[in-house]
Amino acid sequence: MSDSSQDNSSQHRFNPYGRPFRKGDGRFDRDRRQGKVGGGRGGGGGGGFRGDRGGGSSSGGGGRNQSGWSKVTIPHGRKYDKKWLLTALQNICSVPFTPVQYHVDHDRAHFYVDDLSAATALRKCSHKITDTDGYKVEVHANSSAPPSFLLSDLKPEHLEHLKQCMAKRFDGSQQALDLNNIRTDPDLVSQKIEVTLNRKTHMEAVIRIIEENIPELTCLNLSNNRIHKLDELAELVTKVPNLKTLNLSHNELKSDRELDKVKGLKLAELWLNKNPLCLYFKDQASYIRSTLTWDRQPLLDAYHDGASLSLTTPYSSQNPSRSSLGEYHKDSRNLKRIKDSTMRFRLLKHTRLNVVAFLNELPKTQHDIASFTVDVNTYTNTLLSFTVSGVFKEVAVDGKSRDSTMAFSRVFITVPAGGSGLCIVNDQLFIRMATTEEIRRAFVAPAPTPSSSPVPVLTAQQQEMLTAFSQKSGMNLEWSQKCLQDNEWDFNRAAEVFTQLKTEGQIPDVAFIK
Repeated sequence: MSDSSQDNSSQHRFNPYGRPFRKGDGRFDRDRRQGKVGGGRGGGGGGGFRGDRGGGSSSGGGGRNQSGWSKVTIPHGRKYDKKWLLTALQNICSVPFTPVQYHVDHDRAHFYVDDLSAATALRKCSHKITDTDGYKVEVHANSSAPPSFLLSDLKPEHLEHLKQCMAKRFDGSQQALDLNNIRTDPDLVSQKIEVTLNRKTHMEAVIRIIEENIPELTCLNLSNNRIHKLDELAELVTKVPNLKTLNLSHNELKSDRELDKVKGLKLAELWLNKNPLCLYFKDQASYIRSTLTWDRQPLLDAYHDGASLSLTTPYSSQNPSRSSLGEYHKDSRNLKRIKDSTMRFRLLKHTRLNVVAFLNELPKTQHDIASFTVDVNTYTNTLLSFTVSGVFKEVAVDGKSRDSTMAFSRVFITVPAGGSGLCIVNDQLFIRMATTEEIRRAFVAPAPTPSSSPVPVLTAQQQEMLTAFSQKSGMNLEWSQKCLQDNEWDFNRAAEVFTQLKTEGQIPDVAFIK
């Protein structure tokens, strides 16, 4: 992936990474720019917006109060250098934040943050920074109305100018919209209209214009717009369902959590270069793989932000390229043999994105579920550590499994997350070749296990009740079935007992592991 966000050379296909602004270029003619022509969009390089549906020049989402803003106050903040103070706060704050409208009022310094979790984290930074005089810096963060400059929404006549500006930047032949650095667009500047896409109402206005005029859009370039939050872009999932390319390069995205808000998009290309969040990943490709790949993408939600993972394989004097484990040897982190501290650090995958990106790089596999063994080795109210072992085969590109059977053992350390779930903070993966006995028993349907008492078979009605109870309670099927059986399959009574026991904290966390 290129690290350049702008390419001014002429290309046959739409370049979503920063086209130079040119009037004409097969976009709207004068009548369309004046809003006199509705209707279709031409191919072959001509682009235009369809006629208004519901009034494209109506208010662009303005007039609504924004929520989530907090005002941060630093008593005696006047005496501190702005850069020193903000850098010190960002270095110790557990949640990345973007200060908005930093200013000094009398003896105090103030700024705003549009993130309640960041405000909470900033509050915890109070008295943790020592200034050059030996005093502790005090930090207050309280809920607040949005900064005053955000309350000045675009007027209807401004929205019409914005719509015509977007029409000129739309390429109908490629279904592509180039909004790179739109705040400096000559047509808008000449009308003294400031469109800043890091403002909630302005981004909402842009998305509404797209929805009402070009919902078939496939490429959207939002580079160089000082964007630091993506809340409004979540609407693109339903309003612009055909979007395939999204360029967010040269913005101010600091946390990978922002990208979670648009992970519902079925993108083929996502550009993030020159954003602060890129500093946390070994390369942009890793981030793209972790957000846009096939069936391992849901793993993002399973790992803690600060998770780590390491992989090890048995030491062998054999040439790794000749071993079936060759694909894994290069990432094996055996501290007994690796003495270089830099290499030790590189082989330990840090942060959930690097962890999931690494897992996505591993070969696709087919596991023998019947071979799995699970053991819980540590359990407290705040931590659960368990081991999963079994055998697997790699799956080739054609979907067929390879001949080599391998074994794995994986140790997970998890902590509570959300209401009743868990998230992984540490993942240790050990891979080896399977033994002869493991190979013989692998991927073979198990024989019936003799039993002195027959295993009860659930009726169709009980199966349906079990599924419903598991969904409502959040417990796995095993614990849900136990609860129903203990209450003679009386759904309402089982629900009452479950609610009471959960309120009393008597249901262990393992009951909710699915």
